[in-house]
Amino acid sequence: MLNTSEATVSAEASASPAVQHFRQALLWPLRLVPAPDAKPTHHGPWHVLREMGDASPWREEIDEYTGDSSRFHERHYNEFVSFLPYVQRFLYGEGRSKNRSGQADGNDGDSPMRIFRRHDVAAVRVVPQAGDAPITLDVVHCDLYFFFDIDVVLLNLEVGADHLSLAQAQDLLYRFGRAYPAGWNAEGGALHCMASVEWLAADGSVLARSDAQQREAFLSHVAQHRAPRISAHWAYLMQPLVSDHSDEPGVLRYRQIEYYRMPVMAYLSLDDPKRLSRNDFIRLGLVTGAAEADAAQRAHLPYAEQHLEDFERRYCYDRFWVDAGAAPNTRYLCNGHALIVVGDAHSEFFCCRDRGVLAQFRHQHFLLFLIAHFQKAALLMFSDQLVEALKRLDIRSTPSVKQFKRAIRSSFERFLRFTHRYWFHEISEQAQVRALSRMCTTHLGLDPLYAEVRERIADMNTYLDADSLRRQASTVVRLTVVTLFGLIGTVTTGFLGMNLLAEADAPLWRKALWFGVVFVFTTWLTIYTMVKSQRLSDFIDALSNDRLSFKGKLASLARVWRPGSD
Repeated sequence: MLNTSEATVSAEASASPAVQHFRQALLWPLRLVPAPDAKPTHHGPWHVLREMGDASPWREEIDEYTGDSSRFHERHYNEFVSFLPYVQRFLYGEGRSKNRSGQADGNDGDSPMRIFRRHDVAAVRVVPQAGDAPITLDVVHCDLYFFFDIDVVLLNLEVGADHLSLAQAQDLLYRFGRAYPAGWNAEGGALHCMASVEWLAADGSVLARSDAQQREAFLSHVAQHRAPRISAHWAYLMQPLVSDHSDEPGVLRYRQIEYYRMPVMAYLSLDDPKRLSRNDFIRLGLVTGAAEADAAQRAHLPYAEQHLEDFERRYCYDRFWVDAGAAPNTRYLCNGHALIVVGDAHSEFFCCRDRGVLAQFRHQHFLLFLIAHFQKAALLMFSDQLVEALKRLDIRSTPSVKQFKRAIRSSFERFLRFTHRYWFHEISEQAQVRALSRMCTTHLGLDPLYAEVRERIADMNTYLDADSLRRQASTVVRLTVVTLFGLIGTVTTGFLGMNLLAEADAPLWRKALWFGVVFVFTTWLTIYTMVKSQRLSDFIDALSNDRLSFKGKLASLARVWRPGSD
């Protein structure tokens, strides 16, 4: 009986459907930070890439909405109309008119999103685990996304391959998008990441390779900088942008802002998706990697059953998981960190690049995924900036206090602009796009994060307003005290000074002398009154207090000159 059961498990494991076409899109949010010696500028960071010219591999992408209309296809139209008008303005900007020379008018604010693409990386060769056969993936595109007025950049890398096993696809999803290794095993092998990654040029030459196995380099970097070291192949892909914690020179610098695992999207075209087990869907939806090679282990769930009992309700969008329709047996899996679509390779609509699910995956679904992760990265950036402003604050230093106030005011203003330009809850009225967007934002916890950051910035701004009002009130009190005591002298000299000193006919030098004496004495008296204004203010309050005895009022007057009585 036991042998029969084991044979059944083995048969089920070997019956996993093959992945006819595989697409994986990585989205790596990073925070941009100014170089220590960089001069302040109001231009966006993309201006630096523009000005580098041939020194940079990145070229600004003139997309289908601003370039030649002959490049504008039906899939781009379907993408555009999927979103609500305010989202369209965020993604595509306003329409650009042509000037007399035929050039497009408009500034960087017209299109809040700027895209740069590099074309030198044609493929990537990976080895998931030591001893595995290498897998070569085509690089569909490699882009950088910049956003107006927000110090965030998103790296987008899309790769594809044909005829993979399900285990290979699961390993690619689990291991490829990691900025650095999570650790090393007893033999020194890097954990949870690719054993080897090589970027390939069009001629097959190696442009850069990973260094995840160099444990000492990563350990020493963390010990020295208190920040992780970006793996060599990802650092190469980002150049000329450099990690802010590296020793490399560079005007454009970035810092990690989220978890080291990059958000991932995947498209899997299977020869028979209905042969996927619940275990397979769980491993895909939660991106846990392939099961162990042992057949008995492959039948086990990656986590406890009670943890996965609501998996279908929380992570699956099954509107098209039926045998009918244009793309039968299509299932979407979303956990916020990952958005994966699985479907039938025999369905023409599922595989169509212009109107089908593949086109939707690369356009509408990618953009809703990008919007959600951009919003999260921007909110985390604002939070980091508040922490850094507080860290630089020295309340004993007036310049530091002023710099802190400017930083908080600037963060408050930019957060308001972010709210009105980039923050929205509904991005589409199309049921599928709206549902997937809600799944992403819910799993990412964007609403609680937004409320937390808004509250922190509002608290900071409220504190600055209260502090300003307190300082203004203190200044008014001091000026009132000075005016009150100055009024006594003014009235006295005005009443008695008419004939007190008859110097109208005196020589000029004597009148100048008297003027100087009075000026110096008055100035000294005014400054002395301002120095004692706080204690004099307390004395005035004591005088106006009807419940205080005459002796108490004299004691309050004596405290004006008593040392250390504050």
